[in-house]
Amino acid sequence: MDHPQEAPAQDRRVQRSRAALMTAAVRLVTERGTTAVPVTDLADAADVTRKLLYLHFGDRDALLVAAAADLVERELVAQAARAAKDLHAQVLVAAAHFAEHQAFYRPMLTGSCAFAMARTLNGVFGSLNRATVRDLFGALDEATVNDVATFFAGGASAVVYDWLIDGADPLVPGELADRLLRLASVITPHQP
Repeated sequence: MDHPQEAPAQDRRVQRSRAALMTAAVRLVTERGTTAVPVTDLADAADVTRKLLYLHFGDRDALLVAAAADLVERELVAQAARAAKDLHAQVLVAAAHFAEHQAFYRPMLTGSCAFAMARTLNGVFGSLNRATVRDLFGALDEATVNDVATFFAGGASAVVYDWLIDGADPLVPGELADRLLRLASVITPHQP
């Protein structure tokens, strides 16, 4: 009798080439200050073929958005998790992350993939907000929890994007953290 086997883990070569492409994307967008980086340059910087880039991501903009989501997941989400339940510390970690990577995020939010970038980041932040929405508003159906989490993530993201794009250089993470915490206190005035 045949037993179904578990799907094999993603091939290490695939993982390495994807990681190399995302690292190259962050580096080249940061260095050049634009998302208009030729696919050939991205592939060369990652030491892979253009064909492999298209196979993994479909196109340049999808690679750039995946690189941004990966950067947020690897650095921001991991650092914020270490701040535990301290909202001020979590917001400050987020502000510091965006300030540190402003040279990458600014072109990402104003270039060819801006809509996809904003939508992806709002999705990441919205998923992180679901537990908070349940804590704040009690028993809501799942669709409403998702909508409220998306609403909060979109609003907070708009403030972050405004700060990243139009903020005076150098960006001061504490200023963004203060703005976001003031908004949180208005939205949830009776919460600690």
